[in-house]
Amino acid sequence: MTSLTDRYVAATLRTVPAPRRAEIADELRASIADMIEGRTSAGQDADAAEREVLTELGHPDRLAARYADRPLQLIGPTYYLVWQNLLRRLLTWIPALVGVVVGVLKATVGDEPGAAVGAGIVAAFQTGVQIAFWVTLSFAVLERTRTPLTLPEWSPEQLAETPVERDVKLSDTCASIAFLLITLAFLPWQHLRSWVSDADGRSLPLLDPALWTSWLPVLAAVLVLSIGLELVKYRLGGWTWPLVGLNLLLDLAFAVPLIWLLATERLLNPDLVDRFEWLREGGLETVGRVTIVVVVVITVWDVVDSMVKARRHTR
Repeated sequence: MTSLTDRYVAATLRTVPAPRRAEIADELRASIADMIEGRTSAGQDADAAEREVLTELGHPDRLAARYADRPLQLIGPTYYLVWQNLLRRLLTWIPALVGVVVGVLKATVGDEPGAAVGAGIVAAFQTGVQIAFWVTLSFAVLERTRTPLTLPEWSPEQLAETPVERDVKLSDTCASIAFLLITLAFLPWQHLRSWVSDADGRSLPLLDPALWTSWLPVLAAVLVLSIGLELVKYRLGGWTWPLVGLNLLLDLAFAVPLIWLLATERLLNPDLVDRFEWLREGGLETVGRVTIVVVVVITVWDVVDSMVKARRHTR
């Protein structure tokens, strides 16, 4: 044996179980010698034959893993699909939920609304990293210990139904629900954590606090129902005429009280109006008129858009 073969055998034995090293060393040396002999008998130079044989056997660590029956992948085919499905499901909603909760707490309890978005994004990212790390580590341990998973065998009955062709994208639904949630959260937030303060430094609600016994709960209920409408619309794959009718009712239930409150100058907190001179001197009326126009345009656009999409979806 030459020193090149000795070095290859030594490198292979480094990572195999100690009790089997002598057995593996004898077997490997015999295999290398037979393969070299087969090439030299065909007229090949001994040194070239030895190099060619060792190259064919491959990296010593890879060969040692085969001898030790040790996987070289972090997660093999036995566990890969389970790991992938579990990780996808966890990452789909947990980081987003944590991010929203942290952002809301930062804006309300922490009284730092400006830092809420950044704190929510950081928390969501850190949560995703932690989930990916610990789930992957758990499955890597299962791979190394060859722990069986008592999972049901796959059968054709597990095949999902053919997906419904959707006119509504998930991203659009998420954006709509996020906007509705932000609007819903604004109602209590402006009352408890307004960025405007009175002469004594206390938080000054933007909307008239008296509306909490009348119209604000109604508007909040309409927003909650609108979130449900978005979920149903996505579930059905698009607009239907019953949903268009419900959407029209919800739009009117929100727009009509809002326009009436703006027109009668009852929406904003009277103390807020007194706090700013430009509101007292005609600014309140201007703000009301502009806001009414915006509300009407958005309402008409939303109703017409839903009708056009329902007609296209039901063709």
